[in-house]
Amino acid sequence: MATVLIKTSLGDIRVRLYDETPQHRDNFLKLAREGFYNGTIFHRVIKNFMIQGGDPNSKDAPMDRQLGAGDVGYTIPAEFVYPKYFHKKGALAAARTGDEVNPERRSSGCQFYIVTGEVYSAGKLTQLERQMAQQQLQNIFNQLVVEHRDEILNLRKNRDNAGLQQLQEQLEKETYAKAKEMGDPKFTEEQRQAYTTIGGTPFLDNNYTVFGEVVEGIEIADQIQQVATAAGDRPKEDIKMLEVTVLD
Repeated sequence: MATVLIKTSLGDIRVRLYDETPQHRDNFLKLAREGFYNGTIFHRVIKNFMIQGGDPNSKDAPMDRQLGAGDVGYTIPAEFVYPKYFHKKGALAAARTGDEVNPERRSSGCQFYIVTGEVYSAGKLTQLERQMAQQQLQNIFNQLVVEHRDEILNLRKNRDNAGLQQLQEQLEKETYAKAKEMGDPKFTEEQRQAYTTIGGTPFLDNNYTVFGEVVEGIEIADQIQQVATAAGDRPKEDIKMLEVTVLD
């Protein structure tokens, strides 16, 4: 596994990249070797959540500049290796645009975040599992609606309310059947152990690509998440990535 050193204005963070996410690994290594990240800042910092950087527009950006939309002109296909890799504290993951404009959940070509998160109780994780099950149902139903879009539009055009009701009942039955086949989402023992001890952001699991983890310097990420922020969650004083270098 490749290792990368992120030298920040508050200290060093060393991350290891996963071989099971080769497109994200190779892209991050390429950008690091090109010096792409040098001089960029952690432009979005949220306590007990994550620190995000990699926006090329953040280099020497004035405080009133809106950040977060900068990119490299391409995205990367999602590489979910779940549940092996998940959003525990210290996870390195790729930022992306939302599902409404990015249903394939493709990753930003350059922006990333490091999870700081929070510690969860066992009961809270069980509650999250129930919420995940409900979200799974909604996602299945939404996908079926997309697949029957033309039929739905035609029924609406003909004001066939009885037909719409019948189709809805059919899709609901298909939704529950598919959900039963898939099984309810459950956290693994490894996830439960991590989320109830070191913490993380479990609600992001299987939604964003986790492609590495912090192996040294998590205390620096903790320092960064504590800084005062302004509008848009940008630190009031820039925290720069002075140099990002590939170690091996």
